[in-house]
Amino acid sequence: MVMAGKISDLREIARLAGPLVLTNLLYVAIATIDLAMLGMLSPLDLAAGGLAIAVFNQFVTIGKGLTTATGNLVSHAVGKGQPERITPLLNASLILGTLIGVLFSVLMMLSEPLLLLLGTVPEVAEKTSVYLSVVAVGVLPCFWFQSMRHFSVGLKSPGPLLLITAVSVLLTLVLNYGFIFGAFGLPELGFTGVAVATCIVLFLSFFCLLFFASRHESLKPYISWRLWQTDKQALSATWKMGLPIAATYGSEAGFFTVLSLFVATLGVSELAAHMVIMQIIYIVFMVAAGISSASSICISEAHAKQDFAHAKRIAYVSIGGAMSVMLVIMAVYLIAPSWVLYGFLSAEELQNSDVVTIAGRLLIIAAFLQFFDAGQNIGVGILRGVGDVSSAFSLSVVGYWCIGLPLAWVMSVEMQLGIEGVWYALMLGLSVTAISQFWLFNRHINKLNKEQALQGGLA
Repeated sequence: MVMAGKISDLREIARLAGPLVLTNLLYVAIATIDLAMLGMLSPLDLAAGGLAIAVFNQFVTIGKGLTTATGNLVSHAVGKGQPERITPLLNASLILGTLIGVLFSVLMMLSEPLLLLLGTVPEVAEKTSVYLSVVAVGVLPCFWFQSMRHFSVGLKSPGPLLLITAVSVLLTLVLNYGFIFGAFGLPELGFTGVAVATCIVLFLSFFCLLFFASRHESLKPYISWRLWQTDKQALSATWKMGLPIAATYGSEAGFFTVLSLFVATLGVSELAAHMVIMQIIYIVFMVAAGISSASSICISEAHAKQDFAHAKRIAYVSIGGAMSVMLVIMAVYLIAPSWVLYGFLSAEELQNSDVVTIAGRLLIIAAFLQFFDAGQNIGVGILRGVGDVSSAFSLSVVGYWCIGLPLAWVMSVEMQLGIEGVWYALMLGLSVTAISQFWLFNRHINKLNKEQALQGGLA
């Protein structure tokens, strides 16, 4: 009976995680296309565009964190048998996404003085601010899309998310080329054409998802054009749960940015190898992120029904599934490292034996590190499933900033392990985060089980 339940949970998680994983991977493809297109222009355009995309992604990551709460809150309402709460929750997410989107858009449009203050080369700062000023228009539809996305996932009806994202990739490719070089009857905009293409794709993606949702039997009853149909409870719940998630996502993204800046002080070859392996790990991270989101939604529903044993089983099934995937990827890393690396190294980097050698050593460390990275990713999701988002943020700060970053300096400089010391420190930080998250989840679930048993005994 228990085994049948585990198989059923695994199927449910896989059904929900599949579209999310592939959608995440396609998002990576869109960013890669943007950078590749910018690389067809001048080095200045690539540098400024790359910086602008990094800044834009930082804002988007925080916004995604805020709207992620919508999926868990909607799932919790379903589990509680309170469908009347779903529309207010969706509208609250759209309203908060709009407010924070306007704020971020303004900051992006006024970015040049801040970039200059941080010491950015004036030419780069000017072009970066131009790109950000244009792409800022796409922040609102991006956040609206995320609200609708998590709303649909919360109802376990992801629908054509994968199809919409796949079409977005194709559109990004066509529109980028068209606007950069004036092809397909489009105006020749050069550098800013990439930003214009991004805005168009973000708007079209949102409207496509909205069109689908408004016609889907499971989703359309909860969609209202009257966004004011919400309440203080929905707004408060979304903000209180979404803010720590946004802080966690922002903290993690900021940590890896600072870590890369530190690696840059170790040497050019070290930085090049580091960025290559980070990109590989980032792709694998997207797989774990999809599993984490799916398990989080399922746990939220079980938690709302006070089926704590089921919630615990879902957590263990999700981590088992994630570790199985990581084991397969690890085997590929160790058996065929050249196949993995050559897909990410440029022709210039392949000619640099130092970069290839360093990247090869880091790939071996990454093969083990990704287990802890996936573990902490799942940990964030299962804690969110039981409504504990503050602890996830606190533990990530401890693991990344209090352990990972200081150890990176100690192991690389004081212990003279170089770039490998940085990655050993990163693995230790991730392991502490992952283990503490699972310990906290088990403690929380066991406490709820005891309280439930006590109440049953009293009854």
